[in-house]
Amino acid sequence: MLDENKKWGRLWGIGVGPGDAEWLTLKALRIIQAVPVVALPQNVRGGPGMAYGIIREYLQPAQKVLPLALPFVLDEEILQKAWHVAVEQLIPWLEQGQDVAFLAEGDISFYSTFTYIARTLHAQAPWVAIESIPGICSPLAAAGVLHTPLAIGHEKTVILPALFTLDELGHALDWAEVVVLLKLTSVFAQVWQLLKSKNLLEHASLVEWVGGSQQKIFPNLLDLADYKPPYFSILIVRRYPYVF
Repeated sequence: MLDENKKWGRLWGIGVGPGDAEWLTLKALRIIQAVPVVALPQNVRGGPGMAYGIIREYLQPAQKVLPLALPFVLDEEILQKAWHVAVEQLIPWLEQGQDVAFLAEGDISFYSTFTYIARTLHAQAPWVAIESIPGICSPLAAAGVLHTPLAIGHEKTVILPALFTLDELGHALDWAEVVVLLKLTSVFAQVWQLLKSKNLLEHASLVEWVGGSQQKIFPNLLDLADYKPPYFSILIVRRYPYVF
């Protein structure tokens, strides 16, 4: 039975950006270095994942690093179980009055697992303080390395996650001046064909592993008909190219 009368720690959700450790905000860095426990999604081998690789140089030796098993699956039952297991791992630290920082790539509110972790914790212990610190999200970072604004003036922008249909993409391309596609590995071939049919291959740019050591930039898609980008890829389509 959880005791709400104890002095509980605070849960921080911190966005650490998509790859470059120097993109951390000053507040994020201050909190990360101050908390005794740093929690983050684990990799496929069970060790600390991508977020750890971004911030590990800033961690102190005495800090506890807590990798959490948060699978990349669509099965709601599996996800719900994983969120509850993760929260059960966080609660003992919070119950001792220890602050915990949950780190996630990109921004903490932009398609982030932290939303589900925070909601699950609040359902079990609504008295625990939860705070978020924003980070640079991947579309903004991709626009930066492409030397283009994400949107200007009266431009309309659409951001579609991995589970879009080609009909949805077609409507977005007809309606918006800027369309951003996330995690499009499994549908890249179909997307390429659709962009070709709309004469937009020259207006589309692909960025892989933005901000990381593996970063790769394709200013257009003309020669990528048979290409398969990695999971961490972003495609930006601008009807009216603008480069600075």
